Amino acid sequence: MTEQLTIARLGHRGDGVAETPAGPVYVPYTLPGEVVTVEAVAGHPDRRQLDHIDKASHERIAPVCKHFGVCGGCALQHWSLAEYALWKRSLVCEMLEHHGVIAPVAPLIDAHGKGRRRAVLHARRGTHNVLEVGFAAPRAHHIVAIDACPVLAPELAGAVTAAWAIAEALKVTEKPLDIHVTAADNGLDVDVRGSGALKPDQIAALARIADAHGLARLTRHGELVTQRAQPLLTVGRAQVPLPPGSFLQATAEGEATLARLVIEHVGKARRVADLFAGIGTFALRLAEKARVTAADSEASAIKALQRAAANTSGLKPIEAMARDLFRRPLVASELKAFDAVVFDPPRQGAEAQARELAKSGVKTVVAVSCDPATFARDMRILIDGGYSLEGVTPVDQFRWSQHVEVVGVLGR
Repeated sequence: MTEQLTIARLGHRGDGVAETPAGPVYVPYTLPGEVVTVEAVAGHPDRRQLDHIDKASHERIAPVCKHFGVCGGCALQHWSLAEYALWKRSLVCEMLEHHGVIAPVAPLIDAHGKGRRRAVLHARRGTHNVLEVGFAAPRAHHIVAIDACPVLAPELAGAVTAAWAIAEALKVTEKPLDIHVTAADNGLDVDVRGSGALKPDQIAALARIADAHGLARLTRHGELVTQRAQPLLTVGRAQVPLPPGSFLQATAEGEATLARLVIEHVGKARRVADLFAGIGTFALRLAEKARVTAADSEASAIKALQRAAANTSGLKPIEAMARDLFRRPLVASELKAFDAVVFDPPRQGAEAQARELAKSGVKTVVAVSCDPATFARDMRILIDGGYSLEGVTPVDQFRWSQHVEVVGVLGR
């Protein structure tokens, strides 16, 4: 059974929203002002599947990928970039408003650059025992097989073919295999997860694949299978030896943009704490002008940061420590040592650390986040503790998705 709806606005996930007597109804791949014919989605009374566009928006454009609408990786390739950018900035504004936070919000910075430098490809045997390697379908368990992805940076050009070869060598079943691929400066770094323990013949096959595809390193759940070269990533003046499957900002342009904003906001601070520091994305750059204390729960990331700092001349001292900042945030007495604090937590935010910062006398706090909701919550905590949120900048390194990075600077 079909029905006709008029799309009023876009929701936070990028779906069109139609207002009905029964409440809001969400329709993927539609735009504000469009009149569409839709079908019901079993088990989801507030969702519809697009059947036909009866009246298209003048903002609608042709998607750049042949898999758009089938692959779940992108939600908004059908929308003009100008309107898309305004909507993405509005996501940040709405979350701040929801938490009662008032601050100037800058225009969205486009940090897509050359594209994403890391990806997680999935592999499994689907219908009729056919191997599928690609990305997950939207709101579904099956995999959309792909041969290329326009969102990925050119440095990841060989990632898809390498992933297919790995999946075939491991004789993937219906149990999904995850293949994490990162573009390092000196080649692709691949970490395979979900395979179970490898047999000697599988290890030999993977080594041949790594050689054939020119992979820098191939690991399974972080355990080395074969390595042609230690994967390295340039961060400021330093070269960081990447741990297997390590977290990086999605695009090189995104990392550079976030780092530039952080350095600008830190200003002339001489002692800086970089919390949730990872491999040193900010710390290694900040150390060009300030003494830095870096902390993160990932011991392998901290070790990589320490090695990079030790092998880079011209940096001021960096003290790096493995510490779970969710359970053991730096407390107010420890924070006294710093002129500025930078924190860039995972999606769940930094509530415990924000509460300790709110008790501190740190003059400048720079908050980086990949989730506007937890960012706004943490800003509320800091404002209630006496800080003033001086400005917020949204950064887009996940083009055509609902994800947006945020940088805020606070002062006392």
